[in-house]
Amino acid sequence: MSVSTLEKALSYEHLMIRELAMPAHRSNAGAPDRRHETDWFYAITAQHLAAAEDVLLPRIRDLDDGKSKVTAYVENARLLEKNLRRLKGRIYGDGRAQHFRKTELWQRIDELMDDHERIETEYGAMLSAELDGPDISDLTERLLTAEEHAPTRAHPVSPHTGLAGRMAHRAWRLADRTWDAAEGRVVPTHYHRHPKHDSAWSVYLRGDMMPGAEEAAEKEAADQAETEPRQS
Repeated sequence: MSVSTLEKALSYEHLMIRELAMPAHRSNAGAPDRRHETDWFYAITAQHLAAAEDVLLPRIRDLDDGKSKVTAYVENARLLEKNLRRLKGRIYGDGRAQHFRKTELWQRIDELMDDHERIETEYGAMLSAELDGPDISDLTERLLTAEEHAPTRAHPVSPHTGLAGRMAHRAWRLADRTWDAAEGRVVPTHYHRHPKHDSAWSVYLRGDMMPGAEEAAEKEAADQAETEPRQS
């Protein structure tokens, strides 16, 4: 059974977001010259979640038991966003987040990311089974385009779905862009390995190998080797 363009795109996004998370896990990620790495992971993840809510969830709602599927996705997204905000606050010295332990925050974020990937992969397969090729290709293109115009910060208490959700995402996008400029915060639109770079539409349509997969695995293995105690 062939894998749809949507499934390939989602797998690619999950892989690249995980790669962005790797340097943000490190113990020195809170240093002033390293905070941008957590910021990049935070911003791209927030954009991915908002775009999926605007583009994928309306189609999921039309499936059998669609309402409960949408509820499950949003519940996971809200919790993930809440913990992303805590993580950002923790490394930037927000007094409201200093009582959170960084290791515990990352443990929770990793668990929620696992759930998110599982849910989104399942939903991508469901949509691929229901829609024909052109519709799936159009849905994938709209998802990737929506990410470029999504909020760069997490807003867990705002509406997430429906017309209210789309309006909230547009409003927060404008507000986030203003604050990003005021803070000199750089969202990595040209970062050489972030999820949207080199994710050219032709890659998905051709069914080529997702770029960066082997390099990401090798880099993760090298990082793990560095942290393991040396054998005497």
